[in-house]
Amino acid sequence: MEVVIWGGALALLPAFIALGLIFSWPADVVLVVGLLFFGIVFAVNSSLHSYLIVSYARGDGVSLDVGFYYMANAMGRLIGTLLSGWVYMTWGLEACLWISAALVAVAVLISMGLPKGRREVG
Repeated sequence: MEVVIWGGALALLPAFIALGLIFSWPADVVLVVGLLFFGIVFAVNSSLHSYLIVSYARGDGVSLDVGFYYMANAMGRLIGTLLSGWVYMTWGLEACLWISAALVAVAVLISMGLPKGRREVG
């Protein structure tokens, strides 16, 4: 399932960035290159999720399902922003990266339970 593969890649990237910082590799290079790749993989994941919400939506309630998805997405971003700020101030950047990797890994595990077949949209 594509979402699991791309989600797994997304979970590994912050872990690799954290390892690079722990091993004292040049922080500017590690952060810029790591976050560049993270942004690319994140964009692919975002497009996959947008496709999945439409493909799993009920034909008679697509707008409701899509609206609920975007509402949940916005709430997740708000909680993530607040959590990452608190973690950064309390434990630093490496902790933010490890927690990010762990939370994305949890999302990947949950995604493994998605139905395997694709429905026709409409």
